[in-house]
Amino acid sequence: MKRDLFLLGSTGSIGDTTLKVVNKHKSVFRVKLLSTNQNINKIYKQSLKFNVKRIVIFDKDKYYMNKHKFDKKKIKVFFSIKEALKNYKGKSFLTINAISGIDGLEPSLDTIKYSKNLAIANKESIICGWKFIKKSLKKNNTNFIPLDSEHFSIWSLLKSEKYQNIKKIYLTASGGPFLNKKLKEIKNIKPKFALKHPNWQMGKKISIDSATMMNKIFEVIEAIKIFDLDIKKFQILIHPKSYVHAIVHFNNGLIKFLAHDTTMEIPITNALFLKSNIKKNDKNIFYYNRFNGLNFIKPNFKNFPLLKILKYKFNDTFFETILVSINDELVRYYLNDKISYISIHLFMLKFLKKSYFKKYYKVKPNNINQIKSMVDKVNNYIKKNID
Repeated sequence: MKRDLFLLGSTGSIGDTTLKVVNKHKSVFRVKLLSTNQNINKIYKQSLKFNVKRIVIFDKDKYYMNKHKFDKKKIKVFFSIKEALKNYKGKSFLTINAISGIDGLEPSLDTIKYSKNLAIANKESIICGWKFIKKSLKKNNTNFIPLDSEHFSIWSLLKSEKYQNIKKIYLTASGGPFLNKKLKEIKNIKPKFALKHPNWQMGKKISIDSATMMNKIFEVIEAIKIFDLDIKKFQILIHPKSYVHAIVHFNNGLIKFLAHDTTMEIPITNALFLKSNIKKNDKNIFYYNRFNGLNFIKPNFKNFPLLKILKYKFNDTFFETILVSINDELVRYYLNDKISYISIHLFMLKFLKKSYFKKYYKVKPNNINQIKSMVDKVNNYIKKNID
């Protein structure tokens, strides 16, 4: 019997990789739902190739403009996950949420009760709404799988291990395209250079976050929540080869690490519970020479000042939403050439200290509507105060 799969954010890089894996295992999976925000042509091709009869287009203008195109192929089009799954019977074997940004939170919550397993590659869902996700997972008896390579690696390393035996967990970072540059040397660097990640092919937003180290800060916050461990248990190490993705040091002296090539195909394949059939012509082979001179480096505040953010407390308050929203806006301004590269760092640290935001740092949201409202509040504040 085939396994049903929901893929949210199918037109992004994670979506592409997931469908590449599914295409190799057509006899195992049946794609039942795809979603996009605005990439109509791509999701149209995907729905035809994988014979998907339900898709979601979140952008309402695009939805109304293109609905007829899908009607001709007898493909049902919806503008929300909740609407698309309203009459769905049973549970999918797996839902993968690869939607970027805070917009991914509500779809995560909307799919849980229809899914046996939920794999999330959406950082903002976990950072801003983990307490809601966790509650719903438990209520609906749905298993959770972290899909980011670092968190998937930690999750894999901690199987059958007692958490009280953990001494330290190290999340590795590539260091981004400016690893060997001082911040003052690149303060006015253009976005096209910041987008050139040395090891991974990623979207624009996450590429900038990698350059500033914000991406790794988010991953530490994610790990705190997913594994329910104190922040003191975590440390960031720069590993330029990006071959080792996580290291766990245990109290008994053992050190485990997980390594794989710089492709999301590997964690996705394993998250799909597939037994990989590596062919002779596949690139995923063991390059033992990559372990020669692993070159781990402890990052410093001078080159990556945003690391100071890890001194804040992460207790499921509005702080996490404010942090994510400020970063989203600053990166957007930078990509549109409205602020300099160094301004991302300066404005972030400056805004987080503002009393306008600080009064919310001990207040917990009661529902996702309050989170959405805070996102709007942050965006409006930055629009008025950025200069």
